[in-house]
Amino acid sequence: MSQPVIPPKVGNQEQINILLVDDIPETRENIKKLLAFESDFKVVGSAGTGTEGITLAKQLKPNIIIMDINMPDMDGIQATSEITEAVPTAAVIMMSAHGDPDYLRRAMLAGARNFLTKPPDPEELYNTIREVHRRNIPIAEQYERMSNIVPEAQPRRAEGAGDRAGHIIVVYSPKGGVGCTTIATNLASGLMKEDVRVLLVDADMQFGDVGLFLNLQGPRTIVDLVATVDDFDVDLFENVTLTHESGLKVLMAPARPEFADEIQANPTAPAQILEKIANNYDFIIVDTSHQVDDVLLSILDIASKIVLVTAPTLASLKNVRFVIDLFDKLEYPQNKIDLVVNYSRDERGAKKTTIINNERIEKFLARSIKGEIPFVDDRILLTAISKGVPVIVAERDQRKSPVKEMLAFSDYMFQTMMGDELSEAADEHEDDKKRGGLRLRLGRT
Repeated sequence: MSQPVIPPKVGNQEQINILLVDDIPETRENIKKLLAFESDFKVVGSAGTGTEGITLAKQLKPNIIIMDINMPDMDGIQATSEITEAVPTAAVIMMSAHGDPDYLRRAMLAGARNFLTKPPDPEELYNTIREVHRRNIPIAEQYERMSNIVPEAQPRRAEGAGDRAGHIIVVYSPKGGVGCTTIATNLASGLMKEDVRVLLVDADMQFGDVGLFLNLQGPRTIVDLVATVDDFDVDLFENVTLTHESGLKVLMAPARPEFADEIQANPTAPAQILEKIANNYDFIIVDTSHQVDDVLLSILDIASKIVLVTAPTLASLKNVRFVIDLFDKLEYPQNKIDLVVNYSRDERGAKKTTIINNERIEKFLARSIKGEIPFVDDRILLTAISKGVPVIVAERDQRKSPVKEMLAFSDYMFQTMMGDELSEAADEHEDDKKRGGLRLRLGRT
């Protein structure tokens, strides 16, 4: 597995490795000269086309990529989208002679972290590079951790869109305020590994909080897809999704509660959309509201796995017990449901005082607990939200709670759902090594 370039220290500063992508040689040279005045910047490569930029980004693993928008072979927006997925440890700063708001919107949707106009003011250029790099450090560190947590993922084929595992994981609780969005965002982040495509869907149609937790907002949401569900366009879907700075793809909930009426008019549409794009992703994590309606039930029906979240209190367990009875009536297999206990705060912000132990929970619900998230200081969660990243990214020490437990649950889900496929991929990989010479001589792949 290729590793990102780890920049050395320059004095007390960390060296920031930079790749320049612009089709005008004079522009590349001028920016390179500007950057040469700062001791912590190092230009490790330059490219004259979007295609060459993607290739060099994969080879060099730079910290920062300064990308022109208008290029002849592939524009910077498409190149940024591909780099964001292929090299998630790199952060792209888009640059254009035009300060058009539409350029800015499209650049951010593609995954760019900032936008500068040409020619850049030197101080603005320096400050932007340093700030983008500072914010990207925990993202890059997360990818390095994730690439080492499950080494079995390495044999997986580099499959294209439409040839993915398509596991749909729905995070649900019949009781509000028990941390479903926290678990959904961290699960999605924890499942992101090399060559694993993950989509996070906010299906709380009235009061979705995924955008708040990840500091994301955009002009398009799931509402834009509902009207065209019968004539579904994958390209439109990709344009509607947002790209978080970590590289995670996100489909946002309606921007306002009243917009949910358009979903309720066609309640099975969200499930249909997920089915149509499932094979473009290895995992689709769906955050939901606690309301049981046709929208939720249609999504639960197609789910590969339901993460059922409860707090260790009588009120929460009562509701979960009712839902488990409903799942039994719907004839969902027991292994479709994984129970998670989250020691959260209640709606009034008070720490829960009536805590029921795990043994009694399992006995009452007749289900084993697959994940347990301990109660921690709310400041950990608030710090993550203020940074616009999941808790497992905001907190660098993965031995601390709740990071340790969230990573463990993500790893459990990955192994549970991808274990067989990884074993098959490993077997194929071993067979390929044994037969490699003969296969190449016969011209077969």
